[in-house]
Amino acid sequence: MISFFSGFSLSFSLILAIGAQNAFVLKQGLKREFVFVVCTVCAVSDAILITAGIAGFGAIVNAHPEIEVVARYGGAAFLTGYAIKSFYSAWKNEHSLDAAGEHMPSMTAAIATSLAFTWLNPHVYLDTVVLIGSIATNYVHELWYFGAGAVLSSFVFFFSLGYGAKYLRPWFQKPKAWKVLELVIGVVMLSIAAGLVL
Repeated sequence: MISFFSGFSLSFSLILAIGAQNAFVLKQGLKREFVFVVCTVCAVSDAILITAGIAGFGAIVNAHPEIEVVARYGGAAFLTGYAIKSFYSAWKNEHSLDAAGEHMPSMTAAIATSLAFTWLNPHVYLDTVVLIGSIATNYVHELWYFGAGAVLSSFVFFFSLGYGAKYLRPWFQKPKAWKVLELVIGVVMLSIAAGLVL
């Protein structure tokens, strides 16, 4: 059981830092748009990556660095585009929760964006596949308990973030709060993109 809680706490600590994926989930939670779908896609994606890491895929990534290079530049391009979109929304839109800027046009768009934030982010591979996969080797006899804890942590985090965002809604009734959020998201995305390239 110690291995289960070790996996849970490690995964939670890695995912807790504000990043592109978390900022997107928070924003969708505040707007109450496709929250369940977005949280599910992010959590299931993490579960697949964590499982792959524990199963030894981290060694494949290390053996083929071109995988990381493609993910890095693809992710940087995607994050830069999203940052520009956030800056434009902060400058152009006067919105509150009644009309919270640009809405996801469909569930398909929400799923596609969630997948992009996960699978085009090299940090996700480093955290889930490489780091968790490497640490899991210390729990040889309880490997899958460790993995189950790490996977559960991801589900708990994303659903807490997505649905817990409602407690921030009173503050986001003010248009200025949305502008600040859009600016913060833009800065986070742009800084991560810069970090990937540099």
